[in-house]
Amino acid sequence: MAGKISIIGQIAEIDREIRLREQVYPRQVQAGKIKKEEAEMLMSRIQAVRATLFFCQQNETAIREYIAAKKTGAA
Repeated sequence: MAGKISIIGQIAEIDREIRLREQVYPRQVQAGKIKKEEAEMLMSRIQAVRATLFFCQQNETAIREYIAAKKTGAA
């Protein structure tokens, strides 16, 4: 199993996956393999994952402080 993966690396991977899906889903819809609504829902989900990772990146310090406080019983 891979070691710890940075938040920057995770966001980069999600961005790569989003670009891939943007290429693949229209072809799958055209070929009748998935419905347009399903492709849109799946894209919404992956965009939500990216938004969550971005939020975590922007608030990393506060999140780490909160976790540390919980461990010490201060929170």
